[in-house]
Amino acid sequence: MSGWTSAKDIILKVAGILTVKGGTGAIVEYFGPGVDTLSCTGMATICNMGAEIGATTSVFPYNARMGDYLKATTRPYIADWADSFQHNLKADAGAQYDQVIEIDLNTLEPHINGPFTPDLATPLSKFKEAVKTNGWPAKLEVGLIGSCTNSSYEDMARSASIAQEALDHGLKAKSIFTITPGSEQIRATIEQDGQMATLNAAGGIVLANACGPCIGQWDRQDVPKGTKNSIITSYNRNFTGRNDANPQTHAFVASPELVTAMTFAGDLTFDPTKDTLTGADGKPFKFSAPTGNALPPRGYNPGEETYQAPPKEKGDVTVMVSPTSNRLQLLEPFTKWNGKDMENMPILIKVKGKCTTDHISMAGPWLKFRGHLDNISNNMLIGALNSENDAVNSVKNQFSGNYDTVPGVARDYKAKGQPWIVIGDENYGEGSSREHAALEVRHLGGAAVITKSFARIHETNCKKQGLLPLTFANPADYDKISPFDRVSIQGLTSFKEGVPLNLHVKKEDGSEIDIKLNHTFNEDQIKWFKYGSALNQMAAKAQARA
Repeated sequence: MSGWTSAKDIILKVAGILTVKGGTGAIVEYFGPGVDTLSCTGMATICNMGAEIGATTSVFPYNARMGDYLKATTRPYIADWADSFQHNLKADAGAQYDQVIEIDLNTLEPHINGPFTPDLATPLSKFKEAVKTNGWPAKLEVGLIGSCTNSSYEDMARSASIAQEALDHGLKAKSIFTITPGSEQIRATIEQDGQMATLNAAGGIVLANACGPCIGQWDRQDVPKGTKNSIITSYNRNFTGRNDANPQTHAFVASPELVTAMTFAGDLTFDPTKDTLTGADGKPFKFSAPTGNALPPRGYNPGEETYQAPPKEKGDVTVMVSPTSNRLQLLEPFTKWNGKDMENMPILIKVKGKCTTDHISMAGPWLKFRGHLDNISNNMLIGALNSENDAVNSVKNQFSGNYDTVPGVARDYKAKGQPWIVIGDENYGEGSSREHAALEVRHLGGAAVITKSFARIHETNCKKQGLLPLTFANPADYDKISPFDRVSIQGLTSFKEGVPLNLHVKKEDGSEIDIKLNHTFNEDQIKWFKYGSALNQMAAKAQARA
């Protein structure tokens, strides 16, 4: 790679090729002569965003760049072991793949993906035209860099090199510019080596070492909610409303250095590889390509030690939580399976189209309730589109006939002792590996989620909470289901790995049909279901040992 191209652009390109579901059920392995030109943290960025293509996992062969990083982070002994086993930490000679994608790093150009989905990939050279053609807001309100995906020392150093050049020409950021260090170590190291001072001087705001706006922890004040606007981030995903709970925010994803450059232009159509800015002296200048060390020359600064160890003797420790707290609540074990098939259940909602974990359990202001399962469950599926009425957070209560919020109807069913199910579309649960998206469904009385296909992590999370994530053997059977049907899941009394289940459907007109359902449960996961959750099974094991 050269110039403005970075490791981020590799995964943005791959996302454009494979889409958000193209890697589902697959392991993505990166190989070839270009691998050794990438920094270890650059490879980490690529693997981090493997979730955006649905990959089971993403891997690189072990190389010297990884060894250098292990040594720089005080783990030379791991580097030594990895070096000795390097012959095993790579693909077998002659390995065959189901699909091969070739990316020429010499010609790869920077990409910008979005809005509203991380797989809408546009090369930088074509982005200006895409903004105009699609009517995306050209004014750039906010640029945001950092978070878990792109906050390495190299990322911050390359971004700071752009900020320093702007400062040298008397410029400060035109857009709001935020920087989220990915760890205390990165924060302390960029403070030690001067990048933080440069970013601050250029108008940047350094936020806490946290997920921050990437997951919606952003009290945004610069535009009223509902206002159409554009932001650009170096984060990993950009689903509708994810960053600021504003469905009109057009969020784009790019490398940190490209985001930084655009904040000085305040314009999405700015191409730093071609366009110029006017300095304080009235003269035009063009940014130089970003530069920065992959590892800190003076070593990493671990920063402030904030770890608080638990007491050595834990047996008599009681966790005290106020019963009136609205942010903390002790968890109660979920009920075990009753040993019977699930009969005559209503469908809480038949979801239409894209349904990410942000649709199932929104972030943003809801995150303050992460420690209180009942309170955060009031956001369950409030972003999902109801196929019946093309509305969000409006479903019909099958007992009363009235429409209410999705959590409201679920709570009514639960109070009546009536389990319910969710019907979903393709790649259900893509995006963040948000445990609450499974916990809330289970807590409010859900028994199963039946879809055309699942995002892998959410499918596993559902299993862990004692839910049944199932898929239509024939995806077209999704269309046979009405939101007002009553359904039974049959075959649970002989639930086995690799053996499909049956969905018996009673239609409103009295007719009945049977639909084949597939599952990916293995023997251990079937035990999770029978015990009511993975935690229940772990507790039972511990009790048996005692």
